[in-house]
Amino acid sequence: MFEKHNEPLAPISVFLKRLGRNIIFGWILVAVALGIGMLGYHIFANLSWVDAFVNAAMILSGMGPINPLLSDAAKIFAGFYALFSGLVFIMVMGIVFSPIVHRWLHKFHSACHY
Repeated sequence: MFEKHNEPLAPISVFLKRLGRNIIFGWILVAVALGIGMLGYHIFANLSWVDAFVNAAMILSGMGPINPLLSDAAKIFAGFYALFSGLVFIMVMGIVFSPIVHRWLHKFHSACHY
């Protein structure tokens, strides 16, 4: 996907396309994770779609739930969704920043060779 260490650095237009593609893919992953959370909160906590959206968005962004969870099923879902959300955050950051880090490392590697 990226150029190898012995190949020249890709032009800025190629880099920007990679970065844009990864940002779009990251947003898709966030949207899917948000949809999973909304569905879970709607089913397990019997929340309206708007309340399910708010709770899922707050958990996904690292804040915390808004509505109190009354059933054990809702609490178990919320716990697993919180763990899942943490992994999604790490994964999306890795996907979005990988072209930037690769380009920086490629430049650094090229500067080290005579």
